[in-house]
This record gives sequence, C-alpha cells and structure tokens, in this order.
Amino acid sequence: MRVIEENYQRITDDRRSFDIHFWQSQGDRVIFEAVSEMLRDYFLIRGKDADEFRLQRTVESFRKA
Repeated sequence: MRVIEENYQRITDDRRSFDIHFWQSQGDRVIFEAVSEMLRDYFLIRGKDADEFRLQRTVESFRKA
C-alpha cells in the first residue's frame, strides 16, 4: 500500500522543511525519475521532441591532474 503525505501551507511561506524531508526520504532513484518526468513534460509543452532531451555540458579545457 502506498503512503500519501500531505502538507497545507501558504505558497508564500518559506518553510521548505516538509519538501526537503519528503524528497530525502524518497531516495535517489525516485528523485531521478521525477526529474526525468518533469523534463519530458517541459519539452512536450515547448513543442520539442521529448525523446531527444539530454543534459549537455561544454568542455572548456583539458589538463593533466
């Protein structure tokens, strides 16, 4: 059975302890899946191909460590 957690507060309140506790209790895999879902939604809303989204980074330089 799935547990549902609810929190009621004003949007303008800066208390984020509920959000922080909730996401930390979910674990890495669930957080990654939520981020992936949000990215897919973002690209679909923008009319872009959601199958081609990916995180990109530009390499500025290489050097020996």
